[in-house]
Amino acid sequence: MDTKNFKVNTENSTIDWIGRKVTGAHNGTIGIKDGNFTFGEGSSMSGKFVIDTRSIKILDIEDAETNAQFANHLASDDFFNSEHFPEAHFEITHAEPGDENLYYAKGDLTIKRITHPIDTSLQIVKTDNMAVLKTKIIVDRTKFNIRFRSSNFFTNLGDTLIYNNFDLNIHLVAEAY
Repeated sequence: MDTKNFKVNTENSTIDWIGRKVTGAHNGTIGIKDGNFTFGEGSSMSGKFVIDTRSIKILDIEDAETNAQFANHLASDDFFNSEHFPEAHFEITHAEPGDENLYYAKGDLTIKRITHPIDTSLQIVKTDNMAVLKTKIIVDRTKFNIRFRSSNFFTNLGDTLIYNNFDLNIHLVAEAY
């Protein structure tokens, strides 16, 4: 097999997020700005995708005013500081093929220009013209200087505590070029 390059179709790709707190959870989406993957000789694989932190949407809050306030708070310095850090990205640094359509991957996640390694499994289904990648990444937000209402840094939070980990459920559709 020759080396094959794929570009992420940002219109058909999604990232769903879930953040949890003592009193429940919130969920939404965040947009993908760009991305590409390369499948090389044998089973080698590499890739990177860029997340647009300015595109965070909240799906579980229906009241428009409350939704806008929450979205603005997530974009603020308490969380992603989207004005100064409009992009986050994940780059695959190593991938080992597993069972059918599965890769065990190591990668670097960068949020707010802070990079930490992440291990994950990638489910990849590909044809000559398309590759679909799915994975779930669990992120410890405190490693990226997102400390708002974290019990690691604040005491007596009671039912205002926000758990440190949040989930990114990633579904990328990429087309060969």
